Amino acid sequence: MKALIQRVTQASVTVDGKIIGEIKAGLLILVCAMPGDDTRTADALALKISKLRLFKDDAGKMNLSLIQTGGSALVVSQFTLAANTSRGNRPGFSGAAKPEDARALYNQFTDAMGALDIPVQTGEFGADMSVALVNDGPVTLWLDTQD
Repeated sequence: MKALIQRVTQASVTVDGKIIGEIKAGLLILVCAMPGDDTRTADALALKISKLRLFKDDAGKMNLSLIQTGGSALVVSQFTLAANTSRGNRPGFSGAAKPEDARALYNQFTDAMGALDIPVQTGEFGADMSVALVNDGPVTLWLDTQD
């Protein structure tokens, strides 16, 4: 799986003019399932993200995890993270998992985050979404379970 993580002071996702997911301080997590990913991949990615020390402690150092701060996660499915731009000017997305597999892994990932006692809000899988955020720091990380 691939994930783009942004530390935020607030974030929301809107579908058809209605906010369907919204958080205050925490992480906006854009996730993309790839061929060969399975439930273990989704669970491992959720655990890794939950433990990343991306939040400031009292000394101003990034020493605290999402779990330690009690922050929330806004998880949005993002197949375009699988973009192949090596040929031409139009990105190809055939490297992403098939939609039915991707939906199951997206749900597994969000469930795994929730099982870690992280409050989770989500986008709508496959929908045309508008995502708004205030990046805190800015702090943005790229994770790939294949690395």
